[in-house]
Amino acid sequence: MTDTSADIERRRVEILRNLSVAEKAAQVAALTLDVQRMAEAGVRQRYPEADDREVFLRVAALRNGRELSLAAYGWDPDVEGW
Repeated sequence: MTDTSADIERRRVEILRNLSVAEKAAQVAALTLDVQRMAEAGVRQRYPEADDREVFLRVAALRNGRELSLAAYGWDPDVEGW
């Protein structure tokens, strides 16, 4: 990190190394949830008329791509009207 001193970076790495597996897993889960919420917020901002189902489908399409969205949900994110 260019905005962090070497001493602080060493301390940060040491703290991360000392976390238990459960603590690391909890941090990963929290970050994953944050990313999901940001993706949903972005979709809601771009598509303010979208209902919850459409938001779910659009986030899934962002994460998984068009082909998998078609296969899994029968939904094409490129079709107008969604």
